[in-house]
Amino acid sequence: HGLLEHSLSVAQGVSALAATFPGIDRDVAVTGALLHDLGKIEAYEQSGGAIDLSDAGKLQGEIPLGYFRVRRTIEDIEGFPSDVAQAVLHIILSHHGKLEHGSPVVPCTREATLVHMIDNLGGTLGSFDRLEKGLADGECWTGFDRALSGSAYFAPPAAQAASEAA
Repeated sequence: HGLLEHSLSVAQGVSALAATFPGIDRDVAVTGALLHDLGKIEAYEQSGGAIDLSDAGKLQGEIPLGYFRVRRTIEDIEGFPSDVAQAVLHIILSHHGKLEHGSPVVPCTREATLVHMIDNLGGTLGSFDRLEKGLADGECWTGFDRALSGSAYFAPPAAQAASEAA
């Protein structure tokens, strides 16, 4: 998945769940979801088919780069509500969820928590996709995977399992 697909996927998940939890500002949460990884545009570069961190990415990090890009844009919009700006910028700063995962702050609002959780869920489910592609025919279990903190199990398709049982 590319950055746009990922951001849209997170925004779709956030939008769907925002309606089920009271007190969540759906517009703020979806905006934050769409913008949470914007810093990756400056943090990475492609050279000779390989994608690697840019100098700015290595020196500043994707989260600060995204934060400052969005903040500069907001400051250029006359009359932009300061409470909305603060809420969206908090989502960008906190979307990794923990200080040890690179966020300068932890999520402190419902909207930031929701974006972090959906972003994290997408990454975890993406690990399953990656692992399943690496399985040999007939295998159901993967080896230990650091992202999952364990192994993954992939049940055989129902039709295959039924024919094997017969």
